[in-house]
Amino acid sequence: MKLFYTGLIAVFCSVFLLSAIPALAEQTPEELAKESMEALTASASTPATPQQVVEKVEKAAVLLQKDGKAAFPKFQGKDSEFIFGGTYIWVHDAEGSTMLMHPVMPQLAGKSNASIRDTNGKFLFVEMNEAAKKKGAAWVDYMWPKPGEKTPSQKLSYVKQIKIDGQECIVGCGIFGVPAEEVTKLLAQ
Repeated sequence: MKLFYTGLIAVFCSVFLLSAIPALAEQTPEELAKESMEALTASASTPATPQQVVEKVEKAAVLLQKDGKAAFPKFQGKDSEFIFGGTYIWVHDAEGSTMLMHPVMPQLAGKSNASIRDTNGKFLFVEMNEAAKKKGAAWVDYMWPKPGEKTPSQKLSYVKQIKIDGQECIVGCGIFGVPAEEVTKLLAQ
């Protein structure tokens, strides 16, 4: 009988511990953003190419259209395939430019970016929305500081309009350091 109770207690403890593991594994948005930033920095030694950016945005679009906002956690953290080559995927709504998911700056979630201008006065999120609505997917250039820098550099972002849970959204990804002749070619597409 003593062996029976010992076994029962062992089973109970195992079930309790296994059920507690997911709760122990949860991270705060700040911890997850820090982990995402570390992944971003670690991946920056091999910068993403425009082709890789398009491929990741297209893959993200398929995932988001299938799983909706429930897929957002897949875009964050050290193991995300959507943090790559010194860049990441973000999602904002297509109307008010409200950030829905940003892996390294979760504090932007729920905030409108419609009034954000680059150093040349370009309303970059408004332009992203207009380009994606007009063409379905497009490249947009603007001035933006590289991670860890204060001085803006030319950034080129690929944006695609999709529906997520019935809401018109923009999924995007940006890169720095694209040669001027390639920027001109991509913007003309």
